[in-house]
Amino acid sequence: MADGAYRRERRHALVACGLLLGAYFLVPLASDPNVVRLVLRTIGTVVVVVTVAVLITRQVREQLAPTAPAGEAATRSLIRLAVALVAGVLAFALGDYVLATNRAGEFAGLRTRVDALYFALATITTVGYGDVHAQGQVARAVVCGQMLFSIGVIATGASIVVRQLAQQSRPGRR
Repeated sequence: MADGAYRRERRHALVACGLLLGAYFLVPLASDPNVVRLVLRTIGTVVVVVTVAVLITRQVREQLAPTAPAGEAATRSLIRLAVALVAGVLAFALGDYVLATNRAGEFAGLRTRVDALYFALATITTVGYGDVHAQGQVARAVVCGQMLFSIGVIATGASIVVRQLAQQSRPGRR
């Protein structure tokens, strides 16, 4: 991929990640006693998580295929995978935040969106400091799904991105 095209792809990825992060912090999620709206929000969160999982899985499958993309296509695919991984982390953080704000007692120490992002990253990276943790049964079920997702999809995707980028940065290696 030409240097200019690579920079453009990278810039687009950074803008996309910035927009995702901005949306994460700006989307209105005021606590709502209306059960119907709460159910709709929950369904919406599940749809976003499933969509992101499908996108990441598709990108991972493309990278692991015997005829994996090469050259410009490989770089574009890796960049899309990296953006999808960011979206996955933010989708889980948003789901955790919605659950924490709408069901008291589900999480200990999760009060803000920053707390939720911190918890999602700590869970996905398996660091798990313990200061923020799932306390209620619903939160524990959601976090179990988050752990499975992170092991099966996020870890695989992240390792592919790192491996491929490391290979591309070494001249003469493929």
